Amino acid sequence: MIVGLIPTHLKSKRLPKKALLNLGGLPMIIHTYRRAKKAKKLDEVYICTDSSEIIKVCKKFNAKYLKTSSKHKNGTERVAEAAKKIKTCKFIIDIQGDEPLVNPNDIDKVVNFHKKNKFFDIIVPFQPTIQRNNKNIVKIACTKNRVISFSRLDVPYSFDKKKLFLKKHLSIISFKPSALKVFCKKSLGELEKTEGIELMRALELDLKIGTFKAKGTSFSVDILEDYFKASKFLKKDKLFKTYKKYYI
Repeated sequence: MIVGLIPTHLKSKRLPKKALLNLGGLPMIIHTYRRAKKAKKLDEVYICTDSSEIIKVCKKFNAKYLKTSSKHKNGTERVAEAAKKIKTCKFIIDIQGDEPLVNPNDIDKVVNFHKKNKFFDIIVPFQPTIQRNNKNIVKIACTKNRVISFSRLDVPYSFDKKKLFLKKHLSIISFKPSALKVFCKKSLGELEKTEGIELMRALELDLKIGTFKAKGTSFSVDILEDYFKASKFLKKDKLFKTYKKYYI
């Protein structure tokens, strides 16, 4: 079984209660759920949360959910707790709740890539970007398909000043269940604390992280500017039209 888990909460500092923000008539978290449900490679999809408000919304929109602790430091820890409630899983696909425009085709590609590259413990795809000096975007440094590091800075640095496409971390992450267990047995590492990037802990634990280029155009909603951008995008989004008819 391959399961999609969507970690979410209501304690976002940059954009308060963003999971419940109205996007085109639906709460943002419901967009993420409905789009993930369209992925062909996922057997089940659950929203993972500690929030009674989010659970109420899940019930209203018939979204499956798993209640989790409020003590987690990040989404990966929340996903790991939820994964314990699922008996047999080949891969756990962590789909961040603040990605309301997530492309189900990208989810399927992550699953397929991990199936073909089982020597990796974790898979996180990237999107090429020319955006510079944006600390809200996590960048990937890699050799071929092996992740070396993550950073909120623009890495790798272009020493010869040539224009360089950066590799933006896409918020669809495939974990082997064993990798999740190892991750959550350890406390926050120094690099994770410094950068505020939870997968730095996986690198510090010597877990093998693979990556590949994804063609999707989705983005996380971290600040108000992202919210307005997502609202504008939805007006022309064909995928949105396939599920909004059931609710709006």
